[in-house]
Amino acid sequence: MKLLDGKEASSAILNRIREKVAANLAGGLRPPHLVAVLVGNDGASETYVASKVRTCENIGFKSTLIRFENSVTEAELIKCIQKINTDPEIDGLIVQSPIPSHISFNRITETISPAKDVDGFHPLNTGRMVQNSESIIAATPKGILMLLEHFKIDTTGKLCVILGRSNIVGMPMSVLMARNSWPGNCTVTLCHSKTPDPGVFTRQADIIIAAIGRPGFLKADMVKEGAIVIDVGISRIADDSRKSGYRLSGDVDFEHVAPKCSYITPVPGGVGLMTIAGLMHNTLIAAGYSIN
Repeated sequence: MKLLDGKEASSAILNRIREKVAANLAGGLRPPHLVAVLVGNDGASETYVASKVRTCENIGFKSTLIRFENSVTEAELIKCIQKINTDPEIDGLIVQSPIPSHISFNRITETISPAKDVDGFHPLNTGRMVQNSESIIAATPKGILMLLEHFKIDTTGKLCVILGRSNIVGMPMSVLMARNSWPGNCTVTLCHSKTPDPGVFTRQADIIIAAIGRPGFLKADMVKEGAIVIDVGISRIADDSRKSGYRLSGDVDFEHVAPKCSYITPVPGGVGLMTIAGLMHNTLIAAGYSIN
């Protein structure tokens, strides 16, 4: 069993981005500029945004954090986004989720300019991805592709099962893994909450991507020997033995599944770090830098 180490892969990707930005700054160009909008005081969101801001600083990007209270209205948030859309000095925009229930996530997503939608959630970017046209790919699926590339995982002709059909991970991942490209060229099965017995499919899979949001869902008896397992899930589980009072768990029962795998991602230290790398790569593209 070998770990698909997100720290190793993301560090390599971010180092290449840092070098590219430094070279362009030396040539007189401005750095890519990412704006993050944070609504409320959700602890996990604070952590995620702080990590993104810190990464921007480390690779030479400019970053701006805009905060709103939970009481912000949808109209006020949309007005802020529209202002950012028209600012030529800003290349990328993310609105950190979750957002308050009185605000429509879809309406906010659709307000963001597709050219600055570095999270890759805008319907135009999603549609272009489905058509295999040039687009900004959702950051987590993109990060997973970059992880597979870094470790030179052969995906061609493999049976790939994806657990979860969200618009953020499962659905785009199913499209990307079926594409005539590498990584890709898989035969893909998409399982979800209404699939009677996902194990029927996962036991046949060469590659399993677990993004169902249920801690420890994928058990050892659902995985064949030599499978490649990518765990997208991350949940906080109460644990009185930890100083924090909780531990992090993925969607995979790592302790029992890992010995059966040829490759597996850890949680934490896997897909989460690759999501940030994907986000930074998207921002680089949005800023007009070449992607090579």
